Amino acid sequence: IPVTTQGSQQTQPPQKHYGITSPISLAAPKETDCILTQKLIETLKPFGVFEEEEELQRRILILGKLNNLVKEWIREISESKNLPQSVIENVGGKIFTFGSYRLGVHTKGADIDALCVAPRHVDRSDFFTSFYDKLKLQEEVKDLRAVEEAFVPVIKLCFDGIEIDILFARLALQTIPEDLDLRDDSLLKNLDIRCIRSLNGCRVTDEILHLVPNIDNFRLTLRAIKLWAKRHNIYSNILGFLGGVSWAMLVARTCQLYPNAIASTLVHKFFLVFSKWEWPNPVLLKQPEECNLNLPVWDPRVNPSDRYHLMPIITPAYPQQNSTYNVSVSTRMVMVEEFKQGLAITDEILLSKAEWSKLFEAPNFFQKYKHYIVLLASAPTEKQRLEWVGLVESKIRILVGSLEKNEFITLAHVNPQSFPAPKENPDKEEFRTMWVIGLVFKKTENSENLSVDLTYDIQSFTDTVYRQAINSKMFEVDMKIAAMHVKRKQLHQLLPNHVLQKKKKHSTEGVKLTALNDSSLDLSMDSDNSMSVPSPTKMTGVSEI
Repeated sequence: IPVTTQGSQQTQPPQKHYGITSPISLAAPKETDCILTQKLIETLKPFGVFEEEEELQRRILILGKLNNLVKEWIREISESKNLPQSVIENVGGKIFTFGSYRLGVHTKGADIDALCVAPRHVDRSDFFTSFYDKLKLQEEVKDLRAVEEAFVPVIKLCFDGIEIDILFARLALQTIPEDLDLRDDSLLKNLDIRCIRSLNGCRVTDEILHLVPNIDNFRLTLRAIKLWAKRHNIYSNILGFLGGVSWAMLVARTCQLYPNAIASTLVHKFFLVFSKWEWPNPVLLKQPEECNLNLPVWDPRVNPSDRYHLMPIITPAYPQQNSTYNVSVSTRMVMVEEFKQGLAITDEILLSKAEWSKLFEAPNFFQKYKHYIVLLASAPTEKQRLEWVGLVESKIRILVGSLEKNEFITLAHVNPQSFPAPKENPDKEEFRTMWVIGLVFKKTENSENLSVDLTYDIQSFTDTVYRQAINSKMFEVDMKIAAMHVKRKQLHQLLPNHVLQKKKKHSTEGVKLTALNDSSLDLSMDSDNSMSVPSPTKMTGVSEI
């Protein structure tokens, strides 16, 4: 299954335009743009965003093996269900890919998102039993696990060293033809909702590829933007920033608006368009079509809850969804600020006043704010830590949301990177992970030394996490979550040195790392559990976003 199943389109004749508006500019690239694009490629290479040809061939080989396994399995099931021989011979079945691999922008060692498509006589229960068992017998398969209860049920495995997630969809067809186009809406009729969800990833990815004027230019631009977003700590759907599909749609929209531009121009235009975008106007790649299948689609005219989305980026395949419903006031503020910075830097690059490397410099998150909240999750075993961390991480947005509502807080920026935390008790086996949230306080008048009590915000967050863990029967004794307020100069006591890259000398103030039991919460170093924030007169050193 080669990545470029669609082939790279050449620049289209001018009459076809992409997107819901006409283009902003049809200008063709100049020689300087070509030179800058070449320089961009050279700058990206050391970051491992391009895969070697050999590695790519290995992926194609692995997907081919997987595809053959699927066909073999479906034939076996068809025989066991006594289908006529004529059907069995042409029954088909196929592995489709989606996500970054299908878009052709996966990085070295990235996992592959795949979808197994089966005909109507093959059930989801067959996928999680007989296909799972068939995979178990393959010598190349390691770390096989099924997550049947997930919102989108999945089999995860490592095939010959490459991580693969496989979803399942059963179509209402007697056979699965080789040239099946999953973008066909009529395929969704009478399907189980889990199959519709499983098909969605492929349908969205395929639509995106059909909605950009030039796939090669789109790919190179997207690789640059994804790297930039990761380096600037704003690549994470679960934490309220944007995930891969959302970044792809923003880049695709830029390509539609500048259909003849190449990557160096498109990266610059990306920052231009989205630093000036009037959110919450939605980003759409095509006019949403109604399909009369009565599935819920994103439509603020119909659904009151859609009116509260802050940064809507709408998937192009039916049923249209907003891929960024996790975005909050803070995360949007952080991203828009980053778009503006990106515009300033690419302005310099186009004027030869800076190199591309400046765009990919990682800013120091731990120098950026004056106040931080450190969240700690700990569990007695590594396996439990993985589960616990997954749950805690999926709830951090709730904490950010309640911090944002606090009248004294302007912004809460959670760093998507988590870190191993220092052990509290060297003799005890304990696995700890921590996240760091940067805070900006409102400048207030008339108070000499304002105390902000965040106990309630943090307490309600920890309560929610514990409650959910207990309800889902995941909770084990000694799974703990703790949070504390830390000032910038105290971070070095918690974080490894290479992370901080401190320029200043360390302070000697102590931080109490009290382990929190389920209910008590020692939030800050102040005995009254309230957080002291210097008054505006003393707040000169605050690094504003």
